[in-house]
Amino acid sequence: MRARSSTAADRLALAGHRLGWRAVRRMPERVAYAVFDRAADLTVRRGGAERMRANYSRVRPELDATALDALVRDGMRRYLRYYCEAFRLQDLGPDDLADRVRVEGDGPVREVIAAGGSVVAFLGHLGNWDLAGAWGTTHLGPVTTVAERLRPEEVFEEFLAFRESLGMTIIPLTGGVNPFPALRDAARRPGIIPLLADRDLTARGVEVDLCGHPARMAPGPAALALAERRPLHPVSIRHERRGRGWGIVITFHPAVAVPDGGTTRERATAMTQACADVLGAVIARHTSDWHMLQAVFLEDLDPTRLRAAEEVR
Repeated sequence: MRARSSTAADRLALAGHRLGWRAVRRMPERVAYAVFDRAADLTVRRGGAERMRANYSRVRPELDATALDALVRDGMRRYLRYYCEAFRLQDLGPDDLADRVRVEGDGPVREVIAAGGSVVAFLGHLGNWDLAGAWGTTHLGPVTTVAERLRPEEVFEEFLAFRESLGMTIIPLTGGVNPFPALRDAARRPGIIPLLADRDLTARGVEVDLCGHPARMAPGPAALALAERRPLHPVSIRHERRGRGWGIVITFHPAVAVPDGGTTRERATAMTQACADVLGAVIARHTSDWHMLQAVFLEDLDPTRLRAAEEVR
């Protein structure tokens, strides 16, 4: 049985989450967006976006301080917009989802699923992936993915139940069964397997070039595609204005090539780099849609963590 949260901070986080879930769903949409915009601006003013700023400065080194400030403000607004939309997502029906999502490049993916196959999608922390998942399981095919375990545990369990209520199959990254065999099982059924992979969460990531800087990314999507001989598509998501509100654009980029030779690790690394090249171009163009509030570039990572990762490899 899982341990329950016991600290005051955990109880406060859980209470705030539940209050937000109820309150935001009752607000008019424009009011909800305005509240979250103000919260984002306050977060930036209080110094809560410094990691985002550091990441953005590496991606966009040409920006001066004023332009970088504006980009970080927009990025934090889009990050909190993700939560605003997530709180309200359960109230959206199939037609609402279709109205809020524009899709590009989905033809090859639909052909694979219609033929009884599956597609592995390499995602970055871009746009609103929960909205994309809800749309996908309704308008594309069964969605299976992995979720990072959150604290407190009750918040994670509620987000798990929420995502499953939208029709997605969620496999916890830690604290349960090994997710890779479960993903292999999913890859043998029709559907799509979107995996957030632009940050290494396992200390077993591969080194890639991202926007001109070395970074570590998760090789899981490439490894899964290789193991089950499934196509691997980089997928980017970004916000766009839709009338008076907001929607997202989901872009299925062409499947990356599978190298002819090399070890499995070498081929997975090459395929991960190919995905990094695609997402890096999107991040450079739509930087404020990249919600990366953790260190991802090697220059910013703790040397102790890097040494531990090398020992694992």
